[in-house]
Amino acid sequence: MSRASKLTLAGMSFFAATTVGLVHFQQTIEKDAMHQGVVRDMEQLRIKQERQLDFDMQRALEAEYKKEQSVHDAIAAAEAQEGKDGKDAKAA
Repeated sequence: MSRASKLTLAGMSFFAATTVGLVHFQQTIEKDAMHQGVVRDMEQLRIKQERQLDFDMQRALEAEYKKEQSVHDAIAAAEAQEGKDGKDAKAA
């Protein structure tokens, strides 16, 4: 085999091995990135579930407090009071 053919064979073998190594490395990086996406999605789902539980708990507390306390509209009460005061002033 001539010297040129040996160098060509060596160069092509090196190029092929390097290409295989780089592709493998790139696939590993992509796999890790995809896994991080799954981890991030699971964390977001966990946070969403916690917020929903907090919201449900607050709704239950609100319903309980409304049973125990009479809740009325302060503006409507003030208007009703002004209406009474106006009728009393007209009557006098």
